[in-house]
Amino acid sequence: MIRLDCGRDISHKVIDFEVHVFRGREPGPRLFVSAGIHGDEINGIEICRRLLRSKLLKRLRGDLIVTPIVNVPAFVARSRYLPDRRDLNRLFPGSEDGSFGSRIAKLFSTEIVSKCDYGIDLHTGASNRTNLPQVRIEIDGEGRRELAESFAAPVVLAANAPPEGSLRAACNAQGVMVMVYEAGESMRLDAPSVRFGLNGVVHVMRHLEMLPQPKRSAARPRTTLCRKSFWVRAPVGGIFRAMTPLGKAVTETSKLGVIGDPLGDSEISVFPREEGVVIGRTNQATVDEGDALFHIAISGDIDRAEQRITHSGETVMSDAEPGLYHDPLID
Repeated sequence: MIRLDCGRDISHKVIDFEVHVFRGREPGPRLFVSAGIHGDEINGIEICRRLLRSKLLKRLRGDLIVTPIVNVPAFVARSRYLPDRRDLNRLFPGSEDGSFGSRIAKLFSTEIVSKCDYGIDLHTGASNRTNLPQVRIEIDGEGRRELAESFAAPVVLAANAPPEGSLRAACNAQGVMVMVYEAGESMRLDAPSVRFGLNGVVHVMRHLEMLPQPKRSAARPRTTLCRKSFWVRAPVGGIFRAMTPLGKAVTETSKLGVIGDPLGDSEISVFPREEGVVIGRTNQATVDEGDALFHIAISGDIDRAEQRITHSGETVMSDAEPGLYHDPLID
């Protein structure tokens, strides 16, 4: 383990982030796994913590670089953002002479990203929003779709061009093939999201031949590829009651929820504009007009997509084959 010095905070205390480097006995790909770019996203940090304890790493081929918390100041403050309220995931590739966050981004880009072939960046939904476990990646290009599907998340969402300043954009600029894993909600530790993420990282490492295949083989859950998605927004403000869970297939006639007048008895039903599968939703009980309520991924066969998502959840939560999907630590 090494520490990369990011600078000093307001109390003159040194701020650094820990980097765990594992070198295999044989040459192979170099993969980074990062979490905590947003300081309130805990699931990814727990995935990294469990990965660091995995006995599988004794059989590593190539190099694995794990950074459990990139944005240490935000994590300490229990905040999504840096002390100056900037989003670290909009400051890459950073600058040595820029803001504090920009300097962190530059350090991570230079010392981690530039030295790797692949990357997995772990995230959750924002405050009061929860995400179905999903992988986001630009799938057009050699090996990208296969890499994304190897994670075996319930959904692969074909991402558009990454936002300017994001880690994903910085990786693309340096020729590093990176995927983003999204699951759960900020400031919440969600066991299924952690299991999906931990297993997914192990699956990817096996796909890259960084780890040997398991002695007991089993069919992995099949992922659902979605090339587009959209948000359903509140038509009015009021008291919101969600009626549709994550992973549910919906059509234009599916009632997703209702918004009630807090001062009266009227209600307005919320419907999607087209069919798809629910991959994200708000947990807020009160909403303003225009607030994002449901994130819907568009799939060619929504019933089949729902079946695959349900099967993925049943598999990862099952104890029938411990070590394959329940917890790679004992495999």
